Amino acid sequence: MLAGDSADLPMGGSASQLLVGSAFAPDRAMPSAADVNRLIEASRALAEAADEGDAPGGRIQAVLKRAMGLLGTPYRWGGTSPDAGFDCSGLVNYVFRTTLGIELPRVSRDMANNGVKVERSALSAGDLVFFGRRGKRVDHVGIYVGDGRFVHAPSKGRDVTVSRLDTGYWAGRFLQARRVEGLDS
Repeated sequence: MLAGDSADLPMGGSASQLLVGSAFAPDRAMPSAADVNRLIEASRALAEAADEGDAPGGRIQAVLKRAMGLLGTPYRWGGTSPDAGFDCSGLVNYVFRTTLGIELPRVSRDMANNGVKVERSALSAGDLVFFGRRGKRVDHVGIYVGDGRFVHAPSKGRDVTVSRLDTGYWAGRFLQARRVEGLDS
């Protein structure tokens, strides 16, 4: 079962490992292949986003760098910090608040009512992407990093990761995108 916002599901813990600040989880002797592949994929996505030139004043680049720095942080329902873990909206809120001082609503369905609506074909790095896992109601959010990829806290038992927007599970659940006000200034 995929989790999303703390407002959507009962509280649960995470068995995933924390990768922030090191190349691998501290209680593992070696990183797993999945850990290494996730870090490589995230680095590529960040580099591609930087190449797009979408970083006026470095604000978008700062958001992406902060978000990518949180890869490997465990999912935790209601989580709003690297130490406690993140749910999807907790991650997005933390990144924008700590990087740019922009306060966003706490849950994804409220975030989806803020900012400027963006067509899927016009996505830019830093845009928020919203999904409905159980129909047409927004219940998941991530940050678009470019090249059809977004960073998010997917579900219980998983870590903050980069996923494809245009193929796989998330492609058919995409509902809308929003550009955060003040991001491009």
